[in-house]
Amino acid sequence: MIETKTLANGFTYIQVTNSSAIAKIALQGAHLFHYQRNGDLPLLYVSGSSHFEKGQAIRGGIPICWPWFGKHKTNPILPQHGFVRTALWRCAETREDESTTVLCFEPENICQGHEYWPFQTALRLEITVGDKLSLRLITTNRDTTPFTISEALHSYFAVSDITDTTIHGLGGISFLDTLTMKQECEIKDITISCETDRVYQHVSQDITIIDKHRTITIQSGGSKSTVLWNPWIEKSRRMADMDNDGYKKMLCLETANALADERTLMPDETHILSATIF
Repeated sequence: MIETKTLANGFTYIQVTNSSAIAKIALQGAHLFHYQRNGDLPLLYVSGSSHFEKGQAIRGGIPICWPWFGKHKTNPILPQHGFVRTALWRCAETREDESTTVLCFEPENICQGHEYWPFQTALRLEITVGDKLSLRLITTNRDTTPFTISEALHSYFAVSDITDTTIHGLGGISFLDTLTMKQECEIKDITISCETDRVYQHVSQDITIIDKHRTITIQSGGSKSTVLWNPWIEKSRRMADMDNDGYKKMLCLETANALADERTLMPDETHILSATIF
């Protein structure tokens, strides 16, 4: 079942219910902010202080960062992580059976160029809700000149206790610590005990979050970079849309094309960034 729902303030989202799971996707940003398999805990973290208001990004779920990740390279006053996460998208296509629902979203105002993005571009997000959650962010260059994108599926995963959570699959892979701007590497599985903001490079394997109540596996496609982020105590307190203790219950593991993994698309070329989560 696919239902369109609207909050009292006019904020609109789509709710998907099938025999496998339930999901909620805001039309602003095509932002998936809830996914829960039947009989399981919610997969995604959403801050209790998050805004569900027009023009403001949701803190949690899976925001779409595009066509740049982080700050714009040459103009730091442009929106962090691009502009589509607060843009209005439309649900262009749906397919469903008893156990699986596929929704395809397209932003309304970028195909013929945008004030921040002058290139003619086709952008599409496909979300599959079933016993696995799958997202495919599809970018096609419809222009006559090449362009370069960086992007991410900025996934906030819910954990029971960050101090009792382990990340498997990143040990032995070099990363840029963006807090110190140093290249580093940890050989063992990763645990979080302080503010963490890393971009792992040359990632080619599945990543698993091991929580005391469950494991979460992320399979990425079209990506060689993974972002690991937790704001920890002081930064959580400084963020207006983050609960003070929110860092305890969340972990961002983002399928990305970041830093050296940014992608240049020639005219008529398509790139697909994907994540399958279970």
